[in-house]
Amino acid sequence: MVRLLARNAALQAIDPAIPNGAARIGHFDQPEPGETAMSGAGPMTIGETAREFGVTLRTLRFYEAKHLITPHRDGTLRLYSRSDCERLALIMTGRRLGFTLAEIGVLLGNPDGNDLHLTREQCMAQIHLLEQQKRGIEVAIAELRQICTSFYRKSLDCEVKR
Repeated sequence: MVRLLARNAALQAIDPAIPNGAARIGHFDQPEPGETAMSGAGPMTIGETAREFGVTLRTLRFYEAKHLITPHRDGTLRLYSRSDCERLALIMTGRRLGFTLAEIGVLLGNPDGNDLHLTREQCMAQIHLLEQQKRGIEVAIAELRQICTSFYRKSLDCEVKR
C-alpha cells in the first residue's frame, strides 16, 4: 500500500492531470482492450516498461546507466514517460538493425533525440556488415550440417558392422 501511495505521488509530480488515486485503481496498470500500456495516458513503471518492450529490468537499468534513456526518478522508483518509451523503441530498432549501443547513442544525438539520425552511407555500411555476418552464419550452418551428417554416417557404419 505504501508503494502504491508513493507511486501515485510520483505520477502526480510528473503529470498533475493524473487523478488522485488513479494508479491505485489500476488506471495505468491495465490497458484498455486493444490498447497497449504505452498508449495509455500516464507514465509506466520499470516493470511495466520491461514487459511492454520484452526486455529485462537489468536491460533498462543498463540503458539508463549508459545515458540512453533518462526516466523520471523518485527515490528508487523509475517512471517512464511516453517520450522515454518512444526513445526506448528507437533503441530497440537500432539494436534490431545491428548497431551497437555506442552507435545508437550517437545516432540518437542529444538526450532528447527522438529519431535515429541515419545517413544513406551509414545504412549501406550496416547492410554490408549484416551481409558479412549472414555469410558467416551460413558457413557455420553448413559446417554444422556436415558434422551432423558425419554422425549419421558413423551410426550407419556401426550398424552395418554388427
